[in-house]
Amino acid sequence: MLVAAVPSAKALALDPEALVDPNANPIEHFSKGFQAYKRGEKQLAFQSLKYAADKGHRGALWKLARMYADGDGVPEDDYEAYKIFESIVREPEDSSANSANAAYVASAVVALGDYMRRGIPGHVDVDLQRARQFYFHAASYFGSPKAQFELGRMMLEGEGGRTNPKQAARWLKLAASKGHIGAQALLGYLLFDGEAISLEPEPVRGLAMLTMALKRARPEDQAWIKGLQERAFGIASEATRRTAQAYAEQQMAAASGPLMRN
Repeated sequence: MLVAAVPSAKALALDPEALVDPNANPIEHFSKGFQAYKRGEKQLAFQSLKYAADKGHRGALWKLARMYADGDGVPEDDYEAYKIFESIVREPEDSSANSANAAYVASAVVALGDYMRRGIPGHVDVDLQRARQFYFHAASYFGSPKAQFELGRMMLEGEGGRTNPKQAARWLKLAASKGHIGAQALLGYLLFDGEAISLEPEPVRGLAMLTMALKRARPEDQAWIKGLQERAFGIASEATRRTAQAYAEQQMAAASGPLMRN
């Protein structure tokens, strides 16, 4: 009688693919992959997510694309990420703004806009017009605050189309209302001056928004926000500076208070 060899625990630990059940359904693969990722077991996470992605799971496709884009557990490969994001967007099934997959699709559309904006050497040419179209779709159809911010910034600078400061300010206002720090900073700068969007300047409110945005900004955004804040601070009157600082401190204290209401 032949007895099948049972792989040791050590062997299983060294072979993530051996831990993946190819007969499990996509949701099970995605769940296992997500849990493995949270534990830091990124090889196993990749294998599980790959099985789920091959069976069409949108969340798994999105996570694989992000892993490639960030070099997170796999070698960084923007073109591979681009192709996966494109496959998510290209598949029309269950892509409505109210579907369970809306967040994945919206994020993929924004990612394609990012790639069109900067290009991928040897694979994807810079195309600012298409980038603007992707951002517009994600901003209007899915209400993505990042897309609204990027679209507003492109409209402000005239990238990929005509300059439209008033429309840019509307998109930035939408993104800022959803907590997008970059949009809050840029909108604050526009309000401080007022001229670019043909409005009466609001120096106190604008400088306060810039100050709050700088304090809340992620490290990668601090440099450009600091530049705008220092520029506005440098030309503001002493009274405007004091009032804006007091207003910013008041708003931030209220936002961090335990009784704050949405």
